[in-house]
Amino acid sequence: MRVKRGFKANRRRATILKAAKGNYMARSRRYRVAKETVERGWAYAFAHRKLKKRDFRKLWITRINSAVRERGLSYSKFMDMIHKANIDIDRKVLAYLAAEDPKAFDRIIEEARGVN
Repeated sequence: MRVKRGFKANRRRATILKAAKGNYMARSRRYRVAKETVERGWAYAFAHRKLKKRDFRKLWITRINSAVRERGLSYSKFMDMIHKANIDIDRKVLAYLAAEDPKAFDRIIEEARGVN
């Protein structure tokens, strides 16, 4: 008995071509080329979702370090003081406070200094 497999194959190709929408020339029109492009794009997307977390953590640390140095401390000493004072604020919030609400950030530093 002959099986043509048309429906499944067409649906699979349509999925890839839909994902390739917006690419240039054959990359958006030809299945074989589009498949390579889309799969590579998905691989980059997967990897960069992981790297994004690293990049943001580096950014937050840089912002905290900059704000803390203006107040005469180093980043490592500040983080040590915070941990010893049992102040449970993550780096994302600390970086936000350092940039947007310096008074609250100063209160956190004073609280950490008071314990140490």
